[in-house]
Amino acid sequence: MVERYSRKEMAEKWSIQAKYDAWLKVEKAAVKAWNKLGFISDSDCEKICKNAKFEVARIDEIEKTTKHDVIAFLTSVSESLGEESRFVHYGMTSSDCIDTAVALQMKESLELIISDVEEFMQAVKDRANEHKHTLMVGRSHGIHGEPITFGLVLAIWYDEIARALKLIKDAKDTISYGKLSGAMGNLAHAPMEFEELTCEELGLKAAPASNQVIQRDRYAHVVSAIAVLASTCEKIAVAIRHYQRTEVYEAEEYFSPGQKGSSAMPHKRNPVLSENITGLCRVLRSYVTPSLENVALWHERDISHSSVERFILPDMFITADFMLVRIKNLIANLVVYPENMMKNLNLTGGLVFSQRVLLQLPQRGISREDAYKIVQRNAMKVWADLQEGKKAIDEQGHSLFLQNLLNDEDLTKSLSKDEIKECFDYNYYTKNVDKIFARVFGK
Repeated sequence: MVERYSRKEMAEKWSIQAKYDAWLKVEKAAVKAWNKLGFISDSDCEKICKNAKFEVARIDEIEKTTKHDVIAFLTSVSESLGEESRFVHYGMTSSDCIDTAVALQMKESLELIISDVEEFMQAVKDRANEHKHTLMVGRSHGIHGEPITFGLVLAIWYDEIARALKLIKDAKDTISYGKLSGAMGNLAHAPMEFEELTCEELGLKAAPASNQVIQRDRYAHVVSAIAVLASTCEKIAVAIRHYQRTEVYEAEEYFSPGQKGSSAMPHKRNPVLSENITGLCRVLRSYVTPSLENVALWHERDISHSSVERFILPDMFITADFMLVRIKNLIANLVVYPENMMKNLNLTGGLVFSQRVLLQLPQRGISREDAYKIVQRNAMKVWADLQEGKKAIDEQGHSLFLQNLLNDEDLTKSLSKDEIKECFDYNYYTKNVDKIFARVFGK
């Protein structure tokens, strides 16, 4: 965990104290289960649930000798109890406590992540509605394509985040399982009812089948879902970085009073938040491979997964939480420049209308191949001017592409000049925006 990229709400869920709190919660739930089954008296159950506690420093001290953290924990707990301590951890193995406790931690952490994502989605939705009809150029391969709106860009982001949220919710369901099936998972030393009652007390379900551990495909599901979400967040961050490029400058991160962009260049306004988010998402994705490799444990269990999970689970949840809050605020405060969007849309002097012109010609009996040649040769003349540093419009601000088309005799044989001019209409490209929004956001 890097404190710089941590929020208290999530970091507290993965502190040393929180880990042992979860362990104790599992042990107390197990005691209650034994009590319900008539194995532990009401008096002993009450004493354990009321008095059992631990001290982190004492656990650390004991572990120096035992070299086993669960035994050190149980020893510390037993020191807070009397003879009733003999019923703590009864019929259980270490992973019954650890894996069930980690399931609790992950479930609670995913609930916070889900809340983060929902707030992020609301910010994106608000900005989408704000810029529903804000015209801009759509780009493929980084090259101008056709007119779109910034609202449509945001709607796509929203739709993709919604799919990631579904994955996160599915992952929460997948991880909400505990196990108290014993050292080999055969329930030899405790009845199935004990496992079910303990998990029920904790708000979990009992794993249908387990060996010494909860199967690590469940963990991999969670990590992979977070990674997909991170990839979507990076996609958004990268787009914003491109929009903020000086030669594009269609949007930029909020630059607060007194903020500095460079120690050497006073004029700089850098997309530092988007760049930071990009980096954090790379880190989050990096956890997928080790989580997948943890699935293939030896037989009923080995411990190769343990060191990996001690790293990746706290770091992943803490980083994801921080990143989601940061990108939500980035979107909410994003400064958008519609005038620059329009300027860039007109940069190629109407080349963005080429497909509409193309599609008119087959309706007049012209083959697609010939139609393509007619439109392309007139477009290439504009590109030639742009390559020489010239503008794609004349001194009066008229489109050179349109003029080229109007002067092309092969084209005007099939289309009137008015019909050609009608193709240069932005409204044609935004006529379905409301319908798309209804599909994405509902009516």
